[in-house]
This record gives sequence, C-alpha cells and structure tokens, in this order.
Amino acid sequence: MEISTITKYIEELTNTPSPTGFTKLAEKYLMDEFKNLGYKPYQTNKGNVVVPIVEGDENGLLLSAHVDTLGLMVRSVKANGRIKVTSLGGYPFNYAEGENVTIHTRSGKTYTGVFRLNEPAVHGSSDPKEAKRDDTTMEVVVDSITKSAEETKALGITNGDFISLDPRFRIDNGFVKSRHLDDKASAGVLLALAKEIKEKNIEINRPLYMTFTIYEEVGHGAASGHPKGIRDMVAVDMGVVYDDLACDETMVSICAKDSSGPYNYDLTNDLVDLAKNLDIDYGLDVYPYYGSDASAAVASDNDFRHALVGSGVAASHGYERTHEKGLMGLYKLLFNFVQK
Repeated sequence: MEISTITKYIEELTNTPSPTGFTKLAEKYLMDEFKNLGYKPYQTNKGNVVVPIVEGDENGLLLSAHVDTLGLMVRSVKANGRIKVTSLGGYPFNYAEGENVTIHTRSGKTYTGVFRLNEPAVHGSSDPKEAKRDDTTMEVVVDSITKSAEETKALGITNGDFISLDPRFRIDNGFVKSRHLDDKASAGVLLALAKEIKEKNIEINRPLYMTFTIYEEVGHGAASGHPKGIRDMVAVDMGVVYDDLACDETMVSICAKDSSGPYNYDLTNDLVDLAKNLDIDYGLDVYPYYGSDASAAVASDNDFRHALVGSGVAASHGYERTHEKGLMGLYKLLFNFVQK
C-alpha cells in the first residue's frame, strides 16, 4: 500500500465537516467509498457505519475508528449579532482561537466566520494577553455584515446550529498536519486496509468487520449496534504523544491502560508481539486522560476482549501532527493482524 493512498483518504475525511452530532457528510462519504470498493456497508439506527469485510457469526474481529470531531455549537445570538458558543467535545478554547469556522444552519445554509476573543485587538486593550479563554470571553463573528441579533437571525442562524473548524490539512517533509487527525487518520488507514483486502483478494481466516462511529468524542460512539459474534475489538485511534510516554509521531502506539482502566492483557500482548516480529517501531503506553470506543463498548454489556492502537499524534485536540512513518507502521500492523 502506498502512503499516498492513506493520506488521500485522510485529507478527504478531514476536509469533510463532521463535528460530533452533525456527521451526515462523513457518513455519506464512508458509505459511498465502501460501496465503490465493492463492500456492502450499512448504518446502525444511531448512524454508525458498519462494513462487513468477511462475514460470520463467531470469533469475529472488529476494528473501529471514529469520524466525529471536536467543534462548536451556537449557544445564542448576542445583541451585537455575534455568536456565543458551546463546545462539542473536550478541548481548550485557546486551541481553536483565531480559527476560520463554518456555521451549518438547520435549513442547510452555511456561513463562514472566525472564532476569536470578544475583544481581540492588541491595540485596544490588554485582553489578548491576559484574558482567559472560555465561553464568556470568546465568540464567533460571522462573515456577514450584521450588527444585531435580529440581522444575524435573519440569515437563518439559530441556537443549536453546528460549527465546524477549518482543518488546514497539509503534509510537510513527511509530517501530516491537520485538525481532526483524531481520529480521521485512523479512519483513513482502515479505508486503505479495506481497499487492499478487496483489490488483492487477501485471505482473512476469521470474520472481520469495521465500524466507524459518530459519537466517540462524547463517550458513547461504540456503546451499541455491533455485529453478532464479535470476540475481539481493536479501537484504532490516536496514540498520545507526551513527554513521559514512549511513543512519538513516527511510531505506532499500543495502549496498555487509559482512564477507563487496563485493556485486555492477551489481546494487547498479541499486538505487541506482532509489532516486535514485524520490526515495527512502537511504544507501549498509558494514557492518563483518554477513553476509546473499545472501552465504551465493553462498558455497555459487550463481552469483547478489547485493545487500543494508533499512530502517534502530537498536540491532541489542537492543530495535530503525525508522520507518514507512523501511519505506515499502523497499517502494516493491522494488515498482518487481521490475517492471523
């Protein structure tokens, strides 16, 4: 598999707005792409996209990624026509300060804008240096000439409208940089894996499914709607890069424990042993502030062995960065794992 195939999928996914709760465009992208590859994807009642790669009723393996992202929502329209927001998912507001945004109205219209401090002028006050960044000090200004709540509402913008952040995808010297690599980088890897399995008729000796969830960022993405007969679930999500962790952006991260508790000992060891045998550069790590679709699944009465892997992603929930080497290592690990 060429890295360009993986990064093409990642770029297309990151450029498809899908703040958690408003993922219709990403769902359609996945459904169309898997149908084009020759698969028969379907959606759960919640909206997760499930792709049978090899069907079966027992000893199944489920690989998951999520395509919902962080974002904002219109909390209210202020008297001056600007927008007070609430966050979708957990991230520091300073990570989104100054970002271009798109407002998705419930009537289908879209408007651009900027997320910034209420008083952003350095030449006007000391606020840009001193103000805390939260929903009382920051707002979205719409790229339309509106000076009152009535004028902004006349555009069709209303409370509860979703707001997506500009991903700013680019690749520099092998480093893949974008918002929402959590977890569209992993989704791109799974798409590339499904493509190679289909095109090269790779033999898989157990039932294999992929699921792409749409509420992971708020904790219940994989809580329900799984195919029958699943024994093992591997969440393919971002690997944490931090100063006391082993993984960096060029590596594959295998998680031993996150805030939900330890992952299945034997399944995690299988991934570690395979990484060693394949000479894949990996780190085995503990994520102190993290929960995955696999942990949500096992907390919801699903009797799965569960594990968590991903390419190393720096600056999580901000303008994130990974590397082609880490993405290819993850792809190689999963390609060989599904054939065991």
